[in-house]
Amino acid sequence: METIFYFIIFPFLYFLTNHFLKKLQNYPPSPLLSLPVIGHLYIFKKPLHRTLAKISNKYGPILFLQFGSRPVLLVSSPSAAEECLTKNDIIFANRPRLLAGKHLGYNYSTLVWASYGDHWRNLRRIASLEILSTDRIQMFSDIRRSEVHLLVKRLIRGTQRGEYQTVDMKSAFFVMLLNIMMRMIAGKRYDNDDDDRDDSGNLEEARKFKEIVTETFQLSGATNIGDFIPLLRWIGMDKIENRLKILKEKRDRFMQDLIDEHRRSTTTYKQKEKTLIDILLSLQETEPECYNDEIIRGLMQVMLSAGTDTSVATMEWALSLLLNNPEALMKAQNEIDNYIGNSRLIEDSDLPRLPYLHGIINETLRMYPVDPLIPPHESSEECTVGGFRVPRGTMLLVNLWAIQNDPNLWEEPRKFKPERFLNLPGQRDGFVLMPFGYGRRGCPGENLAMHVVGLVVGSLIQCFEWAREGDELIDMSEGPGLTMPKAKPLLAKCRPRQGMLKLLSQI
Repeated sequence: METIFYFIIFPFLYFLTNHFLKKLQNYPPSPLLSLPVIGHLYIFKKPLHRTLAKISNKYGPILFLQFGSRPVLLVSSPSAAEECLTKNDIIFANRPRLLAGKHLGYNYSTLVWASYGDHWRNLRRIASLEILSTDRIQMFSDIRRSEVHLLVKRLIRGTQRGEYQTVDMKSAFFVMLLNIMMRMIAGKRYDNDDDDRDDSGNLEEARKFKEIVTETFQLSGATNIGDFIPLLRWIGMDKIENRLKILKEKRDRFMQDLIDEHRRSTTTYKQKEKTLIDILLSLQETEPECYNDEIIRGLMQVMLSAGTDTSVATMEWALSLLLNNPEALMKAQNEIDNYIGNSRLIEDSDLPRLPYLHGIINETLRMYPVDPLIPPHESSEECTVGGFRVPRGTMLLVNLWAIQNDPNLWEEPRKFKPERFLNLPGQRDGFVLMPFGYGRRGCPGENLAMHVVGLVVGSLIQCFEWAREGDELIDMSEGPGLTMPKAKPLLAKCRPRQGMLKLLSQI
């Protein structure tokens, strides 16, 4: 009888003491039961952003949770996000040390994983000035244009006598984005289409490359329980770490081969034809300590990881939303027809003059942000958020999906209404919309992403009639993964628009 009593009273005293200690220390509310060792990990239920949104709706927008050994600050309101990413921006500018950063981020030394400091600031400078500046993005505009035109050609090729054809759009977008990024980085295309593949293409090399990219997305987005319960790693129960080590070796070999190939090349490039590897190698000659091969490999990998799957997911969600809302698709076609007509294809320079198209993209990013939980930050020292004390070493999770789909902030948030952005003063109106993050760790590739997504979605709207496979609406369920992909890849029917046939026959 005494044993039963102890089994009941000890857990009760543990939870009661833990609760009052946090109250005395003025930590944010921690409303859920925190279990020994695992803390609040038992709440992990996919999709996590929706689970956390429900908890915040019930208990408040600033919560303190315990994910195993890691304290976590969860914020789900614009004001709390603003306080973390402006007033406390430097304090929260670090990244937590997760296994993906150790193995895929060169021991936490790449732009994504490095802690805030001189090294990170140098990487950010390189990315902002040498890779993703307005001039660089403009320099690669011909690559974007030609790859979009090749996508259009492939879609046309599949149609016969004006009939609809069904297309796996996720696959089509993925191939196109990989080609854009690899042409920018290394001057190569990786394509399954023999008719479009250039002489430097290699099917075996392309297969390896796609495997590496796919596995990177899978492992980077996986929830690794060893990150939160180190004991599991020490006793060998962590299954992901070995896969991360193997993937790192494969990625390193692939990237280094590309660097060495460019280093051996004696070809003289005109400035507009230079690849990012060429640019970084030329800088290596004058500043070798800032541009060693490991830093170049890290920048290449960040470009590939951040520049492909995120934009693919956004374009797939956007087209799915348009298929479920044909009136919005018609409005976008009318806007493009009225401004551009059918004598030429849409260009980068047209995008600022197409506000409804811009609204479609912003509304897609609002409803289905590619990072529903902004990549985690970590506090470098103690601070206060919302009047609560936040200890040093706390992981910060900003639930972007919860903010951008909050009915108190957005009228009918789950309804697709591109019009809501036609009169919005700016993309970040009071921190209610920030799909690319904010502050020092905000995504430096925002400008490039908006150019790519705008050009692709605009071209598909201009050139094709679109239809669903059947009468049912497109399934908009969210799948697991780092970039919130669709649970079911989009299959859509398309055929060239009648008024565009003459122009399309010439590309």
